[in-house]
Amino acid sequence: MHILDLTHTIRSDMPVFPGTQPPALSPANTIAQDGFAETLLSFYSHTGTHMDAPAHLFSQGIPLDAFPSGQFLGKGLVLDCTKESGFIGMDVLQRAGRALDAAEFLLFYTGWSKRWGSAAYYEGFPCIDATVAAYIAACGKKGIGLDTISADPVTDGALPIHRQLLSGGKTIIVENLTNLDQIGSGLFTFCALPLKFVHADGAPVRALAILDA
Repeated sequence: MHILDLTHTIRSDMPVFPGTQPPALSPANTIAQDGFAETLLSFYSHTGTHMDAPAHLFSQGIPLDAFPSGQFLGKGLVLDCTKESGFIGMDVLQRAGRALDAAEFLLFYTGWSKRWGSAAYYEGFPCIDATVAAYIAACGKKGIGLDTISADPVTDGALPIHRQLLSGGKTIIVENLTNLDQIGSGLFTFCALPLKFVHADGAPVRALAILDA
């Protein structure tokens, strides 16, 4: 068994969605002064590698803490979208063949995580189109994963793809993944465990790919 970390580390200088404050990490206690170390954390629920719940956009939407824990673990499949521009269509999914039906999480590898930390990370990334979003929601996938900052273009405040995916209450979105290029094209075990707090509209996750040796 081989485990890959697909998570960006939370830091005060990390990229955040435009209009939100970066996380603050400050020492609350130190070993030198108090005999133990403790850090005070302050960040938005959609910071870093994180998960969006239906409650993110719908007042009656399910929060992450109300999902069964099995929602966050399942068969994953990476779809290579590095040659796509604009929107990602059904042809990308169809290339996966029978593995598409077996997958519970579809992870869209665009290569954008290589731009993490630069202004280029926020612009020009390909997004899934409405047909793909409708397919994912209709067939009951547990979720999708992206190596980009959003399922919609940063400039689209209406968030139509988010809304289409989350409206059914069965699908979650994981954004800001990394290392998708190291997984390969076959099925694997995907795990993204969100921080559990009450009425969680979203939360940072530790995302992992568990691969057979």
